[in-house]
Amino acid sequence: MLKHCLVAACCTLAVCHAQAQDSTASAPISRHELGGDQFIAGSSVAVRQPVAGDLFAAGGSVDADAAVNGDAVLTGGKLRIGADIARSVFAAGGQVTLNGKVGRNVRAAGGQVEFGPGSRIAGNVSVAGGQVSLRGTVLGHVQAAGGRVFIDGPISGDVLAASGQVELGPNARIAGALRYRSGDALRQDPAAQVQGGIQQMLPEWGDNDEHPMPHRGRHHGYGWGAAGWLWTLGLMLLAALLLAVQPAALARVSQTLQARPGMSLLLGFVLLVCTPIAALLLIVTLIGIPLGLLVIALYLALLPLGYVSAAVGLGDWALQRLRAAAAAQLGWRIGAAAAALAALTLLGAIPWLGRWIGFAALLAGLGALLLQWRAKAPGAA
Repeated sequence: MLKHCLVAACCTLAVCHAQAQDSTASAPISRHELGGDQFIAGSSVAVRQPVAGDLFAAGGSVDADAAVNGDAVLTGGKLRIGADIARSVFAAGGQVTLNGKVGRNVRAAGGQVEFGPGSRIAGNVSVAGGQVSLRGTVLGHVQAAGGRVFIDGPISGDVLAASGQVELGPNARIAGALRYRSGDALRQDPAAQVQGGIQQMLPEWGDNDEHPMPHRGRHHGYGWGAAGWLWTLGLMLLAALLLAVQPAALARVSQTLQARPGMSLLLGFVLLVCTPIAALLLIVTLIGIPLGLLVIALYLALLPLGYVSAAVGLGDWALQRLRAAAAAQLGWRIGAAAAALAALTLLGAIPWLGRWIGFAALLAGLGALLLQWRAKAPGAA
């Protein structure tokens, strides 16, 4: 997981660098090479020469048509991988298309993700998207989530799918078991084969992927169970402490969330992915190890603060509309923040959607906190 965050941060830094050079649509391509690794960013990126190490590419469109001897880390609007990748692929974009061979694993997310018939993955696949199509060969396991998951190729391992609709095409050959969570029945072509059996998991709150419920009468409670609610209780206590110590500061955070939700989300994402790579660069310099470790510690402490700040903002927003006379009273604000945290925990139990709600709350809170710092910075508007 840490590596995934770091490589995503590299792509974000590459995009920021390209935009800093030229904000117009015709921005030149920024290309750097370090120890065999290539860092490329621009409005339209095409990789035509083989890459000796890892490839980090970001842009409006990215075409990787040359072999990569390491990992390929791609992000952008439209991504196409037509060449062989010796190690793993990490890709996130509006449209992701893979037609080459991959020596290890693939982790991909996008609005539309397609593995073409010529693709061949030697390891495992983890994919999420609005439309997911797996037509190539996978020698390992597959984890897929999306609005629609379509499988029409050979898979040597197990398949775990969470989707509104799961469909097996005529060329589907699953050597392991197929477990799927969907409100609809599986759509299976008569020619499709699943050797390990098929099991449908009920889409209920409190469900667990490893232990699917055998019937709807079984109850596990909401949210994440006891551990999840203990964590939520800790966040409630943190919210109460912050409101008692810095009520005015959190009021400004709430105002920022209401006035600039889009900017809060954007800056929160940048802060989330850029901070780990900044810390890593400091640690690599050796003399910056103490500062790098300090940055990591502050980063880990900032994550729950960002989430709690979003809950406080949500609670303040609800108070202003439901009980405006009490919106400035400390007790009511603490109660509203606790209710918001409980609501986020319950929403987090919704399959697939709940995780995105929690992630959005985290990003918004982090971005709002960052905007407070920018507002106090010298020369800030």
